[in-house]
Amino acid sequence: MMEEEQYKGALLAADSKDLEILRLLQQNAKLSVREVAAHIHLSPTPTHERIKRLERTGAIKEYVAILDKKQVNKGLTVLCMIALSVHNKKTAGKFIQEVAQLPEVIEFYNISGDFDFMLKIISSSMDDFHDFFVNRLSEIDGIGQTKSIFVMNTIKESHQIL
Repeated sequence: MMEEEQYKGALLAADSKDLEILRLLQQNAKLSVREVAAHIHLSPTPTHERIKRLERTGAIKEYVAILDKKQVNKGLTVLCMIALSVHNKKTAGKFIQEVAQLPEVIEFYNISGDFDFMLKIISSSMDDFHDFFVNRLSEIDGIGQTKSIFVMNTIKESHQIL
């Protein structure tokens, strides 16, 4: 356990085999250990050990299914910029805690510039977003200014970083 905590968040000392494993699993997390091993020219046992280490150290955070937003009735994407009315740790901390719990917010960034935060929000419709914005988001204390940008079309969307 102590060893795992030591590695969490640390810069990964990955070799070319580790990086190739990460690339392969980004493209298809359903690959079996045997399939990954065949691609990287190692036997399954050391490949499995590498994957477990990558999971333990946090290089692999989780395995997910990426859904088609339109097919699950979440076709509206909104980027919402928010500036806080008061800039102190207490206000920011409470704001972060409350926004992080909203399932409609699928990405949440602390940014620089005219606004303090940017949220990526998914919704089924403009009416649904309006209800969310008026009755839930804007009710959170500390919001000074907002700006919503409605995505008309997604040109590129990727979760692959390697």
